[in-house]
Amino acid sequence: MGPTWRNHSRDQQCRPRAIAHPQSTDDLVQLVRDAERSGSTVRAVGAGHAWSDVALTDGTLVETDRLTGPLELDDGTLRPGALEGPPLVRVRAGTRIRQLNALLESRGLALRNMGGYDGQAIAGVVSTSTHGSGIRFGPFPDVVRSLDLVVARGVLVRVEPEHGITDPTRFTGTLIQDDDVFASVVCGMGCIGIIDSLVLEVRSKFWLRERRVVRTWDEVRGDLEGGVLDRHDHYEVFLNPYAREDGHHDVLVTTRDEVAEPGAGSPGEGERHPLIEIQSSIPLVWVALRLAARWVPRLVRTQFGRTLRRMEDENYTQVSYRVFNIGAANHLPALSMEIGVPVEGDNHLRAVECLFEVADECARERRLFHTSPISLRFVAPSRAYASMMYGTPTMMIELILISGTKGGRSLLAEHERRLAEFGARPHWGQYNTLGPQSGLATLYPRWDTWLEVRERFNETGVFNSEFTDRVGISAAVDFPGSRLSSR
Repeated sequence: MGPTWRNHSRDQQCRPRAIAHPQSTDDLVQLVRDAERSGSTVRAVGAGHAWSDVALTDGTLVETDRLTGPLELDDGTLRPGALEGPPLVRVRAGTRIRQLNALLESRGLALRNMGGYDGQAIAGVVSTSTHGSGIRFGPFPDVVRSLDLVVARGVLVRVEPEHGITDPTRFTGTLIQDDDVFASVVCGMGCIGIIDSLVLEVRSKFWLRERRVVRTWDEVRGDLEGGVLDRHDHYEVFLNPYAREDGHHDVLVTTRDEVAEPGAGSPGEGERHPLIEIQSSIPLVWVALRLAARWVPRLVRTQFGRTLRRMEDENYTQVSYRVFNIGAANHLPALSMEIGVPVEGDNHLRAVECLFEVADECARERRLFHTSPISLRFVAPSRAYASMMYGTPTMMIELILISGTKGGRSLLAEHERRLAEFGARPHWGQYNTLGPQSGLATLYPRWDTWLEVRERFNETGVFNSEFTDRVGISAAVDFPGSRLSSR
């Protein structure tokens, strides 16, 4: 029996045959070949921040914590003119976002956008289509310009879009420059191969001004109908799923807009929300919240309105990555589900009202309660075939519960079921109940293409796992109606 591995929030665990810490590309190649030779499997993990079973394996679990740091961008194979556009950086797959931010800042650069946490590995956020908020910004897969990965039989391949940044006449390894292959591999959930390194498009360093104000859902709904997403660089919503006595729902609206670098001592500089930061950092608060969530979750929800008002802030201005990072709240023990719905007509607005209905019904009829407000973020369409944002502007709904919330998984599953009518695509890396009959080919128009690429790069089944079995990816060739089913 192998060692026990647990994820970041310790709600997922597995007993892999072995846990490996490769330090080089050659190590990755050898691990894949050894697994195939023994009839086993491999699964790569980054920071283990996923709430789903996406990283679990009973084969070899590959920790990427030693595959970190920058690489030379120009390795002697770049196409002429490749450096004339936006700035690019090449990094190892296990590089944490906080390491990447520090590296970029030292060069006067920055990520265009990021999520609210900086502890994840870059390959992990790319592979699961992690995102920030801003209707003009796509998820992480859409800033990737090239990636090197180890596929079945221990073959190292470089994958890029057609006319990618690598010059085929200068590259001596296996180079694939194909739009379909790239759009499949770049969001592969660890099912297609193990990413070794990536080239990312970035930008010059910049500052953001963040404003947070509490409004009502009726007011915010009107703003969304009126095009507010186009009036700010970044716009997100934190809403109370339970109505006040007057029937209105409290909503914390956060806007972030680029500003010039502030002068020393300018108003608004400093740390965000010191009271919330202090409370989130005290272990005793964690214990109290977990006990309340388990035994009296209805009491937790009564604090939502007060919590949202404490988070109001008219002017927090800082360098971009510090504004994107939500801080100590990331360390609260939690369980999270995230679901994307298309921003088309009023589809996303009706989806929010469905959230209210489900929260109310589950509270009244099943005594199941939310233990955190609900987050809404808005993301541009993605080119990655398996991204939740593929092909359409998307509102990502994050349903966060304090760890141990009584009946929490049942509550989340009910939201997932009811949101299906709005074209919901659950986040691969967060808690979900997807199965072989979930209609992935309907949700993802290029799903068959993604499966074909996956079969090509996983011909030995070495990247199969509990996750691919549950979702139905492992047995996709047998699905009726699939173009692969006739093989």
